[in-house]
Amino acid sequence: MNQEIAEYKLQFRVQLSATRRGARLARLLATEELRSWGLPFESPAHVIAELATNAATHGRVPGRDFRLAVLSDADTLRIEVTDALGDRLPARHVQGVRDSGHGLILVDALADRWGTCRGPFPCKTVWAEFDLPMWG
Repeated sequence: MNQEIAEYKLQFRVQLSATRRGARLARLLATEELRSWGLPFESPAHVIAELATNAATHGRVPGRDFRLAVLSDADTLRIEVTDALGDRLPARHVQGVRDSGHGLILVDALADRWGTCRGPFPCKTVWAEFDLPMWG
């Protein structure tokens, strides 16, 4: 994974408190970074807001922060949100289940791809990617 990250020309990383305020700040900071890079930011901002909110609510461990990374090369914009609760991986929404997974429907609709990976222990990362050429 470190090899993948090293290939991205534009990188923004921040560690924030796993609170609603931290989630809001993640969206605001990342939106400004995307704007400064000259990249579209509206759909990515919604995805960042959802993933950061999930990290602050479902992935929260008291006293532990979450990390946001926004990475871009010529073809792809990648968003990564890492929280401290690696044993709870998000699942795609299941029809009929009403108490969770709704926000990931938004991520699935807006991003070209998304998924999860475990680690480093005890963390997990939820990522989403946007293909950039279609926006160019």
